[in-house]
Amino acid sequence: MASPNPYAPLLDTIPVERHEVSVLGGTTAYWTYGPTTASTTVVAVHGFRGEHHGLEPVVAHLPDVRIISPDIPGFGETSPLPGIRHDLGAYARWLRAFVASVAPGAVILGHSFGSIVVSAAVADGLETPQVVLVNPIGAPALEGPRGILTRLAVFYYWAGARLPKRLGEALLRNGLIVRVMSESMAKTKDAELRRFIHDQHDTYFSRFADRDVLHDAFVASVSHDVSEFAPRIAQPTLLVAAVRDDITPIEAERRLATLFADAELVEIPDVGHLIHYETPAAAADAIRRFLVPSAPGTR
Repeated sequence: MASPNPYAPLLDTIPVERHEVSVLGGTTAYWTYGPTTASTTVVAVHGFRGEHHGLEPVVAHLPDVRIISPDIPGFGETSPLPGIRHDLGAYARWLRAFVASVAPGAVILGHSFGSIVVSAAVADGLETPQVVLVNPIGAPALEGPRGILTRLAVFYYWAGARLPKRLGEALLRNGLIVRVMSESMAKTKDAELRRFIHDQHDTYFSRFADRDVLHDAFVASVSHDVSEFAPRIAQPTLLVAAVRDDITPIEAERRLATLFADAELVEIPDVGHLIHYETPAAAADAIRRFLVPSAPGTR
């Protein structure tokens, strides 16, 4: 039985539509939320092993913004890109092509691995007026406070890709391992919210197309970080960081902010890498202030 979604009452008031578009030879599924007459459109890119549902708690707190949320290639309802390796370059090319086709000129938001994809795409020429990065991967994952766990994850995904197909797929979709990942990331002590988070991961964390795509995306996620691209991003950029993030410590996020030409860092206390599930209202408040400055020259 699914755990109740604490954000459903807000989300249910927001119109949503599912669409598909051909991008780089594959079919991208995406969802549009909010009024078509909204003054601001945001394209929101989810993180590794996620899909569009993961960002819905933030969407629920931004009812006046038009948000376009695709499943990235190989995850959720979006097919893999045909005939290519799903490395960071492929994901960045896909995002540039997707935005050009569906929402040229939109604000671009990325969460976690999505922050790397967004940063790479913008640094390589994706036109956007503003950039929002939530739980940005601001330093090499192998150097984070849980570097040992990251190295274990490297072995896990390597084994999943090398074992006979049935065994490898079973390992990568193993519910117990998914639950361990979920428990390690959640910081809230609210029992109902933790159940919801675990249910979300149980439901959506294994909706990847195949183990090859999953391995490619994992390698991309631990081989790059936002700091590689920050100096080449001129647009105003909002970093929404978690004080207790185990993947990128807050000190690294503070250093990351200095690498951009124009960046604002918002630190959310008492949360880790699941800002989108645990503190979506705080994230949405920061995003709203950033998108609609209260006075000229401010955010």
